[in-house]
Amino acid sequence: MLLIANAYVMNPADGREGYLDILTDGGRILKMAPELYEETKELPEAEILDAAGLVAAPGLVDVHSHFRDPGFTYKEDIFSGAEAAAKGGYTTVVLMANTRPAVDNPQTLSYVLEKGRQTGIHIETCAAITKGMGGKELTDMEKLRSQGAVGFTDDGLPLLNEELVGQAMAEAKRLGVPLSFHEEDPALIQNNGVNAGKAAAHFGIGGSPREAEIRLTSRDLNLALREGACVNIQHVSARETVELIRQAKQKGGDIHAEATPHHFTLTQEAVIDWGTLAKMNPPLREESDRQAIIEGLRDGTIDIIATDHAPHSREEKERSITEAPSGIIGLETALPLGITTLVETGELTMMSLLEKMTCNPAGIYHLDAGYLAEGGPADIVLFAPGEEFTVRDFASKSSNSPFVGRKLKGAVKYTVCGGKVVYAAENKKDI
Repeated sequence: MLLIANAYVMNPADGREGYLDILTDGGRILKMAPELYEETKELPEAEILDAAGLVAAPGLVDVHSHFRDPGFTYKEDIFSGAEAAAKGGYTTVVLMANTRPAVDNPQTLSYVLEKGRQTGIHIETCAAITKGMGGKELTDMEKLRSQGAVGFTDDGLPLLNEELVGQAMAEAKRLGVPLSFHEEDPALIQNNGVNAGKAAAHFGIGGSPREAEIRLTSRDLNLALREGACVNIQHVSARETVELIRQAKQKGGDIHAEATPHHFTLTQEAVIDWGTLAKMNPPLREESDRQAIIEGLRDGTIDIIATDHAPHSREEKERSITEAPSGIIGLETALPLGITTLVETGELTMMSLLEKMTCNPAGIYHLDAGYLAEGGPADIVLFAPGEEFTVRDFASKSSNSPFVGRKLKGAVKYTVCGGKVVYAAENKKDI
């Protein structure tokens, strides 16, 4: 039994906020009410966490993470990834399927889910849309869904066969699961991870143009409207993509979209300053793109903030700009970047930010997560929204981030999952 006392509770699922105590037991929330401490202080079995000065929100939900397990565990594994997630306030993480072997078969799916159950948080995973992520033949989506896959994606690789994409959407519609799409047409890309503009010119390379994202996004939104499928456009980077998604939503499609913290915080200038540490797919683009992404978050066109947590080793990132892999880690900085870049600047309210990091991502994957309610899961993040800290000392195995040394606001103090404290920035305080 855990009592969280004196917290300022914010629950985006119903808009409720105010000072409440939260009593948990058996992994669920028993009661939420003012001054529960007075009722329970004599209970010898109750652990009491004084959350005075902290915001209590639903445990964060990330629907786009790479834990590199199996196959690339020198970068990250499921245990270290879960530790990084808990440190960032995440209690539920949906993993991508681009492991080695890919999550395209029941054995690998079972491995990931079983290892995930040994962590302190909730680990879910997508399965691959195509066998071996080869883009040629659909996996047995029905079987993989029945054995625990919460959705399907070939993230990391675009799907180029339009007919196959349509078939996948029809099957996903039948199964009631989302498909997530990495939208970059390789036919238009000379060098991935760097915007075909000022940044590419700086390095003397061709780069990756915005048209690569726009072309496939347009195709897949039209297919989704035709098939009635639930689709998620991942890591939006271009202003034109935001508008395409806005128009598709207005037509009534079951369309969702992600923004990453790096795409709403940084521009291509970061690649010039940080080199490979700011190289990612799709690349950081222009200030007008960053502003369009923020506007998309503001008006609901983009309804999810996802980290695209992509760990790589120091040796890999020390390669040349064209040889180093794309991607940055993101679980431990996502909430502070949202607070610093969006809330502190007045772009979003705190409630709106939390909505895009809790109930919205949970909803698309039909997860019992992302909300606070009596009888609901005792998954809670406690953070100090005004507390400034310097980014350093990651729980992840990797440290490939352009935010190292940056001062951010919004320090995560505790993460509670299933009623247990799985991360504490300092020793818990009893009243």
